[in-house]
Amino acid sequence: MIQARITKRFPPQPDSAAFSLDIEFQAGAGVTALFGPSGAGKTLTLDSIAGFMHPDSGRILLDDQILFDADSRVSLRPQERHCGYVFQNYALFPHMTIRQNLVFAADRHPRLERHRLVNEMLERFHLTDVSGRRPHEVSGGQKQRCSIARALIGSPRLLLLDEPARGLDAPLRAELYSLLRRIREEFAIPILLVTHDLEECFELAEEMLILREGRIVQSGAPREILEQPASVEVARLLGISNLFEAEITALDPGRNTSRLKFQNQEISGTYFPGHLRGDRVWLCVRAEDLRAMRQNGARPEPNQVPAKLLRTSERPQSVRLEFSGDISVDMPRQEFERQKDNKDWVVEFPPDALRVL
Repeated sequence: MIQARITKRFPPQPDSAAFSLDIEFQAGAGVTALFGPSGAGKTLTLDSIAGFMHPDSGRILLDDQILFDADSRVSLRPQERHCGYVFQNYALFPHMTIRQNLVFAADRHPRLERHRLVNEMLERFHLTDVSGRRPHEVSGGQKQRCSIARALIGSPRLLLLDEPARGLDAPLRAELYSLLRRIREEFAIPILLVTHDLEECFELAEEMLILREGRIVQSGAPREILEQPASVEVARLLGISNLFEAEITALDPGRNTSRLKFQNQEISGTYFPGHLRGDRVWLCVRAEDLRAMRQNGARPEPNQVPAKLLRTSERPQSVRLEFSGDISVDMPRQEFERQKDNKDWVVEFPPDALRVL
């Protein structure tokens, strides 16, 4: 278990604005993703835990051992913290072979055990055939595997991963995800994963911390966060494009229904606890939850909004349709091929898909 309360402030400089990191969280065994835009404080958090950055105040505990405590002036050196760190640029020693990089990282083990551990890691991470090469002589995926093996060979109690899939192509990324899932199961230690990629959070993480401007703005399971963002800012960070200012015009808890007005249209939703009739809210709905179709009648059906198709863009498994009113719909490609000649469109808002913020 890692428990961290970290505060770090940087004053404004001639070429940079002030920045303040102020977070508190805990994470058990498994993968916890630190998700957010560049400059949110994700890597700074890892560096503070690893001992490369000295917080202004706070406390960091790993399995009840104090790594850092500002009040009691405790700050263990990085090599005393038993943290494995996989850096963005791998940070392998360029003058050493793959094997020598692992031998160096295993120096805390006795000589005979060190030799056995290095051979086991080379085999486990499929590096035996390139163990005599230097980092610049192997592929990006092999460098990545060596970096992870080096971080694990010291038997760390915590693994820190700073955008490990950065720069990898799709096959190498899939290979890395498979490797990290295996590590998660075999080592049973807390793993903190820094990422900009929402799909990566869903692939690997049990928990997710969303950072924005040095603060944790929401935490929880990735699916729970995606289904109910805590704010408009979080929804935008998650890539949810359909965000509309709306007014709640009716609420009926007995029938589990509501009515909302936006863009001079009224649609029905489920009951929204904690809100009152007349509240101004943000209506939030994911593009894949909306349905677009031909307008077959003179008047749209309930929860259907007339819209003009402005443009389309290709996605790996779908087509993104962008309509007037800033409405976006993700439609399966085969369905779009059947409907691409439509002239008059309506977009249907399923009541169960509507969220208010």
